[in-house]
Amino acid sequence: MQPPVYRSYDRAGLDAQYNNRAKVPHFEQHIARWHAQGEEARATLSAQINVPYDAISGQTVNVFSAARTQEPCPVLIYIHGGYWMALNKESTDYVASGFVPRGVAVVTVDYTLMPLVRMDEVVRQCRSAAAWAMSHASSFGGDPQRVWVAGHSAGGHLTTAVAATDWAHDSRVPNGIVPAGGFAFSGLHDLEPIALSYLNDTLRMDAAEAQRNSPQHMPAPHSGDWHLLVGGAEGPEYLRQSVDLAAAWGSTSSRRVSLEVVAGADHFSLVDPLADPQSAMVARMCAAMGVV
Repeated sequence: MQPPVYRSYDRAGLDAQYNNRAKVPHFEQHIARWHAQGEEARATLSAQINVPYDAISGQTVNVFSAARTQEPCPVLIYIHGGYWMALNKESTDYVASGFVPRGVAVVTVDYTLMPLVRMDEVVRQCRSAAAWAMSHASSFGGDPQRVWVAGHSAGGHLTTAVAATDWAHDSRVPNGIVPAGGFAFSGLHDLEPIALSYLNDTLRMDAAEAQRNSPQHMPAPHSGDWHLLVGGAEGPEYLRQSVDLAAAWGSTSSRRVSLEVVAGADHFSLVDPLADPQSAMVARMCAAMGVV
């Protein structure tokens, strides 16, 4: 056994904790299904494709208007995973199939993949996407006061980075508009172990970059209803990531932070139910967003 590089883990042990593709047989089937379901969503739902949200990077969002709603509806921004270096918004368009029929508009987000940019820029872009959604929600039937943020894996990290933004002093959004809350699935809220693992062979983060972009070390959001979810089969490091953030942020009179361990779910199956409007997970999320 080699000397520890992080807590009790040597390099091989730490790599194993974060190598989701090695931990989940047939992971490709999940990703292929997400892409197929996303293609169907774009073909069958009311969608605006490749809408620019950030003039600096030229990155875009896909916007799915909610079905059967007369009043301004909640908006769910969804940020893809892929360890900041893979996948795209089309791999998450399947989420629209779960939420649009229930009266929730969905915005899926592209960001520039690492290592073409630094983590600081990835976080900036996702904050810009959230600002765009809050500023433009009314243009696609959404309620600017009920914009929620969600994401999976690296997207879970970016969800809590968006949550930790100082929105009260952000000139990109109307005064008083902040995210209503969000859902971080398998989030990576502490980037120190990522920077010490095999993933950093590509990401190339230094210690300072990992520290300043870790929601674990960011100020907690002042308000909102924030849900941290992790699969029960994901392993101790993924569980620790959410447990530690829940403890660091905590709940107050204006902020609620909850942790849910989904029994039996692995890193990929955890988010499969988001394509099904009848799934228990979609129903719970809609209830949190005020949609019956």
